Amino acid sequence: MVKVLLSGCCGKMGTTITNMVENKFPDVKIVAGFDRNTNVTRSYPIFDNVNNIDVDFDVILDFSRAETLGSLVLLAKAKNKALILCSTGYTKEDLELIENTSKEIPLFRSANMSIGVNIMNNILRKVSDVLYKNFDIEIIEKHHNQKVDAPSGTALMLAHSIQDSIKDETKLIYGREGIQKREENEICVHTVRGGGIIGDHEVIFAGDSEIIEITHKAISRDLFAMGAIKACEFMSTVTSPGKYDMDNVLNIEF
Repeated sequence: MVKVLLSGCCGKMGTTITNMVENKFPDVKIVAGFDRNTNVTRSYPIFDNVNNIDVDFDVILDFSRAETLGSLVLLAKAKNKALILCSTGYTKEDLELIENTSKEIPLFRSANMSIGVNIMNNILRKVSDVLYKNFDIEIIEKHHNQKVDAPSGTALMLAHSIQDSIKDETKLIYGREGIQKREENEICVHTVRGGGIIGDHEVIFAGDSEIIEITHKAISRDLFAMGAIKACEFMSTVTSPGKYDMDNVLNIEF
C-alpha cells in the first residue's frame, strides 16, 4: 500500500485525485491532506500547517501552488520521503531549491503529468532539429481563466525541449505586438486564457509549402490524476536522491 500525503487536496486537481484513488487504485491510499482550506470534508484528515502533520506517509504529492514549495521541502527532508512536484510557476530561487533538494532526497518534478503530453515532448526532442532549418516554430497554449501563471509550465517544458534539441542558438519569446518582422531564430509562445479550457498545447512547424502541427488537448483532469498517481507508485520504490520525471515513470524510449 502506497500512503500519500496530498498537498492541495481541496483544489480541483486534489478532488480529482482523491476520487480516482478511492475508486480505481486499491493499492494507493491518501492518508492526509495539506491545504489552506480545511472546511472541505474528505475521508482523511486535512492540515493547514505542515508542522501539525502527525500521519505516517510514503510520498508527498503536491498539486497546489509554488508558494508551498519551501514548507514541503522541509517536511520531505525531515521525514526523508520522496517529494512529487506537479505545481508550476516556480521562480529562479524555487528552481535552485528544487535542484539542491534533489541531492538529498528523491524528487520528482514534471510540468505536466499527462502520458500524452510527455510522449509529445519526446517526439519534439527528436524532430525539432531536423525541421528547424526549413520551418518556423510557434507554440500556442490555452487554459481556463483561473490559471494564474503564464505561459503554462507545460508550454515552457515543450519550448525548452525544442530549444535543447536544436544545435543552433534560438531565442524564446512570449507573444507578439507592434510592427516587427519575425526573426528566423525565434520560438514564440502564445498564451490564451478563457472559460473552462482544461489545457490545450499546440506546436506549429510552419514551412513555405507545408505545415506540421503536433497537438495535445486535455478533455478531462483525470489524465493528470492518473499520471500523478502512477508517479506516486513509482516514487514509493525509489530510495536514491536525485531528480525524476515522467520519462522515468513511463520508461519512454524513442
